Amino acid sequence: VQLQASGGGLVQAGGSLRLSCAASKRTSSNNAMGWFRQAPGKEREFVAAVSWNGGRTIYSDSVKGRFTISREYGNAKAYLQMNSLKPEDTAVYYCAVNRRPVPSLEVSNWIYWGQGTLVTVSS
Repeated sequence: VQLQASGGGLVQAGGSLRLSCAASKRTSSNNAMGWFRQAPGKEREFVAAVSWNGGRTIYSDSVKGRFTISREYGNAKAYLQMNSLKPEDTAVYYCAVNRRPVPSLEVSNWIYWGQGTLVTVSS
């Protein structure tokens, strides 16, 4: 399965961006999808995830209330709407597919990864 992430860019603090992720195989439509990010010099961290049908979402505390994850039902596409962006949101954002239909934070359950898209938030 190949994942293609897009939508990153440069934005001022307080602005918005929408990231998109498309998986190459339809089988991913039965799996949870999620977003992670990695800032320079830091570990990769979980951002948000959505279940196979979009009915369940989970977020990290750092983005809760500002970011919204969604997906097209029955489709291997996911989105991350990012509002009220802060400089600390600057990172490379990766989309991923979970081995299960319901998302979990266990890293070993995320089995496919995209190449990443850079988000830079200026102050």
